[in-house]
Formats: sequence, C-alpha cells, structure tokens
Amino acid sequence: FKGRTVVGVGFDRDTLLEAGIEGAQAFAAVSNGDNSNILAARVARENYGVTNVVARIYDPGRAEIYQRLGIPTVATVIWATDQILRRIAPGGARSEWRDATGMVQLCEVHPHNDWYGRPILLIDSITPARVAFITRLGEGLIPDEHTVLQEGDLIHVMVSEKDRSRTDEILAKSPDEIG
Repeated sequence: FKGRTVVGVGFDRDTLLEAGIEGAQAFAAVSNGDNSNILAARVARENYGVTNVVARIYDPGRAEIYQRLGIPTVATVIWATDQILRRIAPGGARSEWRDATGMVQLCEVHPHNDWYGRPILLIDSITPARVAFITRLGEGLIPDEHTVLQEGDLIHVMVSEKDRSRTDEILAKSPDEIG
C-alpha cells in the first residue's frame, strides 16, 4: 500500500486535509460506524471531488440503499456470510460476488466429473449461467470456443439468483443425462 493512512474522524475537515484529501485519488471509509463511513465517503466525493470512494457497511440493508445511491460499499456481513458458507456447504455453487441487489452472482461451480474433457462453453449452452472465467493451475483464463474443461479447473459463472439452483441441478448431472 503506497497511500497515506491517517487516524481520525473520517469526515472531519482538518483530518481530511491532514490526510491530503485535496490531492487524493481514492478514499476508503472503514471505521466501525456505518453512518460515519457513509458521511465520510460522501464528503470525500462531493466536497473534495474524489471519484474513487468506498465505504465499509455492516448493515446489509443500508449497504444496498447506499449502493443504489451511487456510493460504492463493501457489505462485510454479506461477504463474511458468503465466505463461511463457501467453506462449510458441500457441493453446488459457491457465491464469490453478488451485485448490490443480490440478483446477479459470480459463483464457483463444481460440475459432475463427466463435464471434464468437454468444451467449457457447453455450460453456456446447457445452463442459464455464463462462464465468466476458469482458474487453471492457479491462473485465470477467459475461455473461448476452443477451451476444453480439464480436471482441476475451477469454473466461475455469472448467474441470476433465480437461476442458481437450476444451474446447480444441471451441472450435478453428466452432460449425457441432460435432454
């Protein structure tokens, strides 16, 4: 991190000036108070013209509202819940990211073994999901029409919340079983 860190009240003018807000390229409000973080992010953006701002928000309902108002938020409760479920829930899709409304998700999916050796874009044609990328041998790869799924690949798909369970259901079967 090459930025400057200053401890103080995040929306206090003197604290912001001490931190160099007038020349800041980005601002992160990460105190333990949702209201303070939103206020600080708005002051940085609206009073000092900082375009890249983000506010950490604990209350998921507030985070959604602020996100819709154009204030980028990191909703720690939603993120933490998703991370915990990813580690304890067996099988199925595991959410890695979701939009502020929860309607669209980036999920890591674990298909039936018979999907290996098949074109990755077969997932796009058979499921309501779209392959965003795969992780192969620790490196991200955006698949094309020539990419074949290999054992050990982690598949990341974009899927709507309403289609998530259907996608899991399809990928849990062999592609040969799907009619």
